[in-house]
Amino acid sequence: MTKGTTRRRFIKGAAAALGAGFAHSFTARSYARIIGSNEDIRVAVAGCRSQGASHMQTYLGMKGARLVKICDADSAVLGTRLAEARGKDPSVEGEADVRRVIEDAGIDAIVAATPNHWHALLVVWACQAGKHIYVEKPVTHCIWEGRRIIEAARKYNRVVQCGMQRRSDPCWPAAFEWIREGHLGKMLYSRGLCYVRRDSIGKVSGPQEIPKSVDYNLWSGPREMKPLMRRNLHYDWHWAWLTGNGDLGNNGVHQADIAAWSIGASELAPACVSVGGRFGYDDDGETPNTQICIFDYKPVPVISEVRGLPLEQGGEALPQFLNCRVNNIIHCEGGYIMGGSAYEYEEKGTALGRKATRIRSFGESGGSGHRENFIEAVRAGKQSVANAPPVTGHVAAGLCHQANISHRIGRMATPDEIEESLKYDSGALETFERFREHLGRNGVDLRTDRAVLGPRLKFDPKMERFVGNGALDERANALLKDDYREPFVIPEEV
Repeated sequence: MTKGTTRRRFIKGAAAALGAGFAHSFTARSYARIIGSNEDIRVAVAGCRSQGASHMQTYLGMKGARLVKICDADSAVLGTRLAEARGKDPSVEGEADVRRVIEDAGIDAIVAATPNHWHALLVVWACQAGKHIYVEKPVTHCIWEGRRIIEAARKYNRVVQCGMQRRSDPCWPAAFEWIREGHLGKMLYSRGLCYVRRDSIGKVSGPQEIPKSVDYNLWSGPREMKPLMRRNLHYDWHWAWLTGNGDLGNNGVHQADIAAWSIGASELAPACVSVGGRFGYDDDGETPNTQICIFDYKPVPVISEVRGLPLEQGGEALPQFLNCRVNNIIHCEGGYIMGGSAYEYEEKGTALGRKATRIRSFGESGGSGHRENFIEAVRAGKQSVANAPPVTGHVAAGLCHQANISHRIGRMATPDEIEESLKYDSGALETFERFREHLGRNGVDLRTDRAVLGPRLKFDPKMERFVGNGALDERANALLKDDYREPFVIPEEV
């Protein structure tokens, strides 16, 4: 280092010499700053389509925070959002390459609203660069990434807020406490329901042209730049294993989180099984649109359900549970807690008796205040202030990954075979019967249109590996970690 050269200038020069893709390992912690109590938190949003656009509008209007930059690998999306942002604040800047956002010393916090396969890498890079980060759900694309984001937040002392916004709802802790006080007797099991109507994404006969506005190298990031084998690049990536995690990992992760939260789970499930498939149409989607997952926590199991088809074939109405539109149900000996957008029950977070007699309401569920909580934690410089720390996001996403791994190494099975495999648990059998009835209403006969029965996989939550499943362990453990593409690689040691 020559005389008069600052450490930061030397670091940045060295990083530039090796290429922008490797800059993050050189800038680790170098841009962290102490934030004054009266200063705005300077925020950048990476990924500006639906959820990212919502974040953008939030930080444009939030007291104590200031949106300074937005980023997207699609120049058309970026241009549209930049015009919207500058309508409120002309100083907002745009950027295509998220690496330049990470390296920008004028940014304190980043919001990651990119496709799933980018989430964990952005957390690691942001923490290394001394920035706090709000990462959308699911916070990881595979189980292995969960420990990396936990380690990165801890090592670099950065705030990581996971996009599990229901963690900022006061109704759930109040309901859980009420159950623990014994008002409904012993908890039997906790159920998460992701009932969201999904149409077919269509079927193509060959590779499709990447939109000219998209930098496909940046969009693909950590994953292989494969030919586009679906009509739409955007959003439909949710239904491809390379980049998405199906609706279980898309919306169902919220319900899995509440279910795990209700039983006090702080680790992944010791065993899981999935039954599911892509029913009702033939398209290019790879992930299940109808799925049930049993997580064998003791003494209270968690059951997750995904339904993408309507209530009945040809209709538009959404599927229901107990004649209601609900997201979570906690079953107890003396009744149950229902949470979500109920048709019959206007209030959310409601405790009901066995005959559906309302006993008590705990208030609204929806996650308002979660983004404000992130800014509060950043200003305090304390991870403990954030309502959804990395381990919360890891467990919620990890449950979805566990079930999807069971599905991906499963086999087509008859209804009798599925019933035989689930007979160890009455709740699982009841769930399968409703699963079968729902598909029947949509013209699907499981005797001919077979479901995929995943193996019941045992899991070591400490090692975070599948164990005790014989030859299946090798296949299951091969899906714990993604293959990464240089230079977009999450290191073994963050």
